[in-house]
Amino acid sequence: MAYDGAIAVERASKTYGARKALDGVSLTIARGEMVGLIGPSGAGKSTLLRAINGLAVLDAGDGRVAALGEAVQAGGRLAEGVRGVRARIGMVFQQFNLVGRLSLYTNAALGLLGRIGFWRGLFGRWPLAETARVMQALARVGMAEYAAQRAGSLSGGQQQRGAIARALVQGAEVILADEPVASLDPVAAGRVMGLLAELNASDGGSVIVSLHPVDHALRYCPRIVALKEGRVVYDGPREGLTRGRLADIYGPEIEDALSDGVLS
Repeated sequence: MAYDGAIAVERASKTYGARKALDGVSLTIARGEMVGLIGPSGAGKSTLLRAINGLAVLDAGDGRVAALGEAVQAGGRLAEGVRGVRARIGMVFQQFNLVGRLSLYTNAALGLLGRIGFWRGLFGRWPLAETARVMQALARVGMAEYAAQRAGSLSGGQQQRGAIARALVQGAEVILADEPVASLDPVAAGRVMGLLAELNASDGGSVIVSLHPVDHALRYCPRIVALKEGRVVYDGPREGLTRGRLADIYGPEIEDALSDGVLS
């Protein structure tokens, strides 16, 4: 699977019980792209992101995934070097995945574990240079002043920015964001999406973000990939998504997906 871009997925299928979450998905994403992954509930968006990072293992067969020129998985098995690939990929989840009782600084610093080792990180033995790296990342997302505050005491939008800071500390070359604004109010959601777009533009890393609301995808992502029933049904520029095409993709969920009034 020779592809030196950011992501390459070939014939990816994943079954949960009787449900086919992914059904022969193939897709390539170049370095530096910002891609919006859309589709109705249960379309396979989260499963695809998890497969890219090796958190979901594909069905046995000829499905394969590579990231940054390295194998992630093939034939229903993770690649031997998958941990090294994961260290280059940042994950941002809907529910933030921060440890609420720990400070925001410590949560962001957990992005260093791939660099300094688990035990040093567990006991908070951060090298001075890496301490500066953490504070710089928190400053970039506008959260440096909250570094000492317990993560669980922060608002949802603040926690999500902390999760993005963790990916920055990690030095992620690809950021996979799985419904990162689903539980946020409109103002916080706009700030998080704007931050992801700014990082994509300034750092040149790839960002793949799954979104249910189409307005966020159209506003921030030049390329859109739409899934429906585990298959890619659209892959192209955002300008190609007419209301009629979106209605075909979303079916009864179309009004929900267009809650901001786009394409009305």
